[in-house]
Amino acid sequence: MTTTDSRLRGACDCHVHIYEDRYPLAPSATFQPPHSPVSAYRDVQRALGLERAVLVQPTGYGFDNACLLDALAQLGASARGIAVVPADVSDAELQGLHDAGVRGLRYMMLAGSGGLLPWDSLPTMAARIAPLGWNINLQLDGRDLPQYKALIDSLPGRVVIDHTGKFLEPVPVDHPAFRALQRLLDHEGRWVKLSAPYETSRRGPPHYEDVSALARALVRSHPERCLWASNWPHPNRTPRPEDAAMLALLADWAPAAREREAILVHNAAAAYGFATLAAR
Repeated sequence: MTTTDSRLRGACDCHVHIYEDRYPLAPSATFQPPHSPVSAYRDVQRALGLERAVLVQPTGYGFDNACLLDALAQLGASARGIAVVPADVSDAELQGLHDAGVRGLRYMMLAGSGGLLPWDSLPTMAARIAPLGWNINLQLDGRDLPQYKALIDSLPGRVVIDHTGKFLEPVPVDHPAFRALQRLLDHEGRWVKLSAPYETSRRGPPHYEDVSALARALVRSHPERCLWASNWPHPNRTPRPEDAAMLALLADWAPAAREREAILVHNAAAAYGFATLAAR
């Protein structure tokens, strides 16, 4: 990653969690997160040259989006949010979240992760949020994609898949489940985050080669559908990965400068409704 890349105007980190000690965790929380306020994330933004962020509701707060909304208010127009709401949420509540900067609904489908929304609610909720231009932010074991691809394809509106497909056991690029992910990205309004390789890699740092091979393949096949994210503050990971190292991996995954600019700026703006920036 070059200095020019890391200072791109409008560069966006598409998966960030904010934790504030003053907000109590939900009973469904599965771990004690580190105090990670907006002020600390701003330091990360300055260090990496990032201007925009997508804040994702942590599972630890359950349906209580108060910390997320507080963080969005602090960051203003440079941030978007991904909320978690119950299936019986009112249209007025959804509109209030939209007005606060929320642009998506999180579905965390990994067993034991603290996710609250079930698969059977997905079609209805996707239909409700589609008129708002929101996306379904979906995290699942990528090996299950062949089972759920038809459902995901049928959803109205936008869908973003977390963490390079989050294959809990990394697969080769010719694996049917990875091919299912690539076919999913053939559809308009579908994206995948290139992020958090440390969560699933068996090869480990610094290159996370088993996950990096998947990221490179996604950039080759669908550069216009890829996003980048830090997954800051790398919750429940010890030791924490270095933020700069996570961004530096993008140069390996996307060797061409035009691809990196698309991933960091233009694709994120399209996925989350950021204003298009005029050229300098």
